[in-house]
Amino acid sequence: MAEPIRRAVSRARTESPGDPEEAPLDLADFPGCRAERISREEIGDYDGRVEYWEARTETAVVVCEPTTRFHEQPSQRLARLAERIAASRGSPIETFGTTDLVRYDPQGERKVLMQADQILYLHPREFTVWERDVDIDSRERPDVVLEVDYSTDVRRRKLRIYEAWGFPEVWVDVPDAPSPSRPKSRLSGLTIHVPEGGKFRRVSNSRAFPGWTAEEIHRALDEPATSEETLAALRRVGRALGAAEGTGPDDDPWLRSERAEGRAEGRAEGRAEGRAEGRAGMLRAVLGILQARRIALSPDLTDRLARLDRLSADELIQAAQTCSSQTEFLALLEARPHETV
Repeated sequence: MAEPIRRAVSRARTESPGDPEEAPLDLADFPGCRAERISREEIGDYDGRVEYWEARTETAVVVCEPTTRFHEQPSQRLARLAERIAASRGSPIETFGTTDLVRYDPQGERKVLMQADQILYLHPREFTVWERDVDIDSRERPDVVLEVDYSTDVRRRKLRIYEAWGFPEVWVDVPDAPSPSRPKSRLSGLTIHVPEGGKFRRVSNSRAFPGWTAEEIHRALDEPATSEETLAALRRVGRALGAAEGTGPDDDPWLRSERAEGRAEGRAEGRAEGRAEGRAGMLRAVLGILQARRIALSPDLTDRLARLDRLSADELIQAAQTCSSQTEFLALLEARPHETV
């Protein structure tokens, strides 16, 4: 069992530009968190929210506040948004939620562990086997990592470690919903961090999802329901990714079947509309024949003729050309075995 650390974790700060994994653990770098003692043997089975864990002190930094929907919404929403982008692109995108990101030592033991709120793989078909943890020194490094700072602040330490690990793109989202422990100076919004020259730089547009801006991503993650603006952005990004790969919506099995069904329904509706229009035109012609022959017609004759959908045009026209009155016209039609009027 993990037990709380009763002595204070060292607050000695290291300002050297070296590996942030080697810096002394400082709780000031993890706002909204507390420290717990978790052994090397226990960390693999620990099911709490771990911001950071290091083997050298067997210390885990865990989130203080309970899990709320305000923290969980952005990461869960991102998984659904990624599915829509993948469908528009025509190839899958995989998301794994909170997963252990691990740096192993030369003996194959965990050295450092962090958990992101969501990780995304844009080309999951490249991987035939998925391990339990993500070895950050392997090729299984995710294309995008999402951190949700509802009550925390990853900028102090975790972001520096992602930078040192060479992650290609990290998103930090601060939800619109306020947290009791979040400083009022910490404004909501999303920032995108990408490496340049070994250092993270903030950019306004995603590189993994071309053309998707930080402002659009934040709105998509935090809005109560997916807006038309967000749907348009998802289609735009998905089509841009597909254009680079030579794929599109018809390469996605679900969209392909939906689009095929829609086209079939459209053709059926078109045929039905065409038949209805043709039938209406034929009935107008029949009425025109009767009127030209000066046959007195009742006001309800049009409606009565409209119900005669089983009588052919030839039968209706022949009756209209041979009758001497509306009564005789209807009698001729009643004699037909197809319909009564």
